[in-house]
Formats: sequence, C-alpha cells, structure tokens
Amino acid sequence: MDIIQVLNIFRMIIVEFLVELSIFAGFFLYNLKKRNHFVLRLIIAFVLLFAIGFGTSFIYYYCGNEFWGRILIYFFLFFAYALLALIPFEEKIIPVIFSLGLAYAIQNIMYKSWLIFYGIGENHGWYQSWGENFDIFYHLVYYAYLALFIAAFIFVFLKVLKKRLRSRSFNNKLLLITLLCLATTVILCSLQDIYFAKLSTIRENHFDNLSLYVLRSSGNMLSLLSCFLVLYLGFKSISVNELSQEVEYLKETIRQSAKQYEISKDTIEMINVKCHDIKYRIDSLAKKGNATPEALKSLENSINIYDSKFETGNQVLNTLLREKSLYCEQNQISFSCLADATNFDFIELGDLYCLFGNLIDNALEAVKKIDEVEKRVISLSVRKKGGFIIIEEENYYNGKLEFSDGLPITTKEDKNFHGFGVKSLRLIARHYGGELSATAQNNIYKLSIIIPIETTK
Repeated sequence: MDIIQVLNIFRMIIVEFLVELSIFAGFFLYNLKKRNHFVLRLIIAFVLLFAIGFGTSFIYYYCGNEFWGRILIYFFLFFAYALLALIPFEEKIIPVIFSLGLAYAIQNIMYKSWLIFYGIGENHGWYQSWGENFDIFYHLVYYAYLALFIAAFIFVFLKVLKKRLRSRSFNNKLLLITLLCLATTVILCSLQDIYFAKLSTIRENHFDNLSLYVLRSSGNMLSLLSCFLVLYLGFKSISVNELSQEVEYLKETIRQSAKQYEISKDTIEMINVKCHDIKYRIDSLAKKGNATPEALKSLENSINIYDSKFETGNQVLNTLLREKSLYCEQNQISFSCLADATNFDFIELGDLYCLFGNLIDNALEAVKKIDEVEKRVISLSVRKKGGFIIIEEENYYNGKLEFSDGLPITTKEDKNFHGFGVKSLRLIARHYGGELSATAQNNIYKLSIIIPIETTK
C-alpha cells in the first residue's frame, strides 16, 4: 500500500467532495430543526465525517477505479453524511436524505457544468501554456468557478429554495422517484468518470479523438439533465404535498365553519330575543314614568347595538355580519356593508361561512393594528352583475405588504399556517369557477372575488 497515494486520494478526492457537498447541504439543511448545543454537535459531526472519509480513502485506493467500487464509495459517503447529520439536527432521516439529495444534485450540476467548460478548453488547447504548473492553475480556475457558481446559486435560487423547503413536507411517491433518479445519476457519473479517464491521454478529460470528446460532453450534459430532473421532482414533491395539506386544512376549516355558523346563529337569535324583551320592559318603564327620557334613550341605543339587522337575502351571511358587527362596535372599528346575497344557494353553507368569515377576519386583523381610529375602517360590498357575484373588500393597513403568486405574504413567524386565510378564499372561489385578486397601494388593501352564478359543481 502506498500511504502517500492514500493521503492524496483523501485530500484531492474525498475532502473536496465532502466540502463541496457540505457547502450546498448547508443551504438545504439550514431550515431543519436544530438540537441543543448545535455548534458543538456540528463540529463533532464533521470530525466524524472526515474520519470516515479518511477510512474510505483506503477503500478508494483498492477499488475506487472499479465501476462497482466507485458507486459503493459515493453511496456510502452519502448515507454516512445523512446519519451524521442527525447529530446536530433533530429531524427524521427522510427530510435529511431528501435535503442531501437536492444538495448532491446541485453539487453535481456545478461539477458537470465545470467539466463541460473545462472540456472546451482542452479541445481548443487553452491550457498548453500552463506547463508544469498545470495542477496549480487548474485548481485556481476550478475554485474560482466554484465561487462564481455558489454566488449565482445564492443570488438566483436561495430565496426560492428557503421558501419551498420551509414546510419540509414530501409526497412519498415523488420522493421515491426523486431518489431513484439521483441514484441513477450517481451510477451514470461513476460509469463516465471511470471509463473516460481510461480513454484520456496526457491527463484526464483530454482526448485526441474528437468523437470521444463529443461523447464525454454529451454524457456530462445528460448528467446535468438528470440532476435538473432530480431538482424538479424534488420541488414537485413538496408542491404536491403542500397542496394536499392545504386542501385538507381547507376542508377542516369549512367543517368547523359550518359548526360555528350553527353556534353563531343560535347566539344571535338568543341575543335578539333578549333585546326585544328588554325593549319591551323599557317601554313599560317609560310609560310608568320611572326613568328619565334621556336615560331610557341611552339604554335603548346601547341595546340596539346587539339588535343589529343585516338583510342580505342569505341567512348565513346575515348571521355572520351581525356577529362581526358586534365585534367591530366593541373594538372601535367602522364596518360598512352593502350586500345582495340572494341566489347564493349553489354555494354550500360551510364554504359561504368560511369565505366571508376569513375575508372579514383578515380585514379585522389588519385594522386592529392601526392607532388612528378614523382609519379603522372596513368596507364590504356584495353585488350581482352580468351573471357573476362580485365581492369587494377594502381596509387600511399599517406597514408594508409583500405579495407572492398574487397573494399577500403573512408577516407572522409561522408561515405554514398563518396566511392561509387568503389562500382559502382563492381555493373556494376557484372551486366555484371564480377567481380572486388582491392589491395594496397607499396603505389601502383591496380584495376582489368574482364567481359565476350559474356554476354547477
């Protein structure tokens, strides 16, 4: 055994691979839940990782130039990395493997795109002047390319990646397909690297035969496409599962809304009965002259707050508006509503209550944060026009609103559950063949929903 060669394998192959994988893994693992004493655990994990990597260098020395040996070595390092990641991160193994799989795909995109760029130079004789200093210049250019790739990755993709990976939700079938594609990519890359290294002349990836250069470049491009497919399927897995979770959450919200409607209806009816009873007693006291007219008038006005009437043509909306108006009155919020909700029978009770409940609750949450009482205003209109239901809501807001996919982004820390209100509005609107739009300008938020009346589900 040549121990010097083993050390060179460790330094030039194993360490380089693990460092590059770690750079990209950091972007994907960052959002995972961290354990206590995270930094110390992370250091321990890296020490163990590179110790295992050093041991792997001996295996690489004996069988790293064999097709099956190369595959086993990289699979072993990958899964060893995943297991060691459980030391600093308090997560199940599947999210860790998934995140590392995406990181490996990015790392391979970087390396294969480098080989394509490098191959062009080899084919055109760009590196002949490097002479005996070839290795030095090669690594300088390679590390510069790596730095540029990382910078481009951060600038172009990092924000999107953080947003997509925050939920850590996966579709199991697509996740399996993603990992199979990744395994296929590892096998193809190992096959190419070993056999094209044997066909190289002067140095690796230098070919005297143009056909070999074209074939090698084609293989690198195929590897790039495989890695992009891995990324696409990976994020598709997240999107499919997020949508499934949103639908389930919406169904549960609608079920709860239906229950809440029944509770609210009974409460409003009970309040109205009590208010009419009290009014009767006030009239009786007035006739007997047992109270001053001013005191009686003040008491009657207070009671009228709880006897508010909304006649929209729809019992569900009437109940909801009465309930919300009471809340507004108690919190110094001006709530104006002009609504014609006749012919709403095609919208299910739970959907209707959820739709207007979320719409008004979102507005209430916004105006409650405003100190100026004169700006604590909510305006709601519901009308029919040309075979469509048109719902429009306006309110003031404080701060800055950011939009994503046409919807405002919640400012709350828990992004997975907060901010679902407007999403649920759009899902309900689309369920009935409609659409939702939202705008924010000059601290005025406007939301519009249009639903065709004649829609049949």
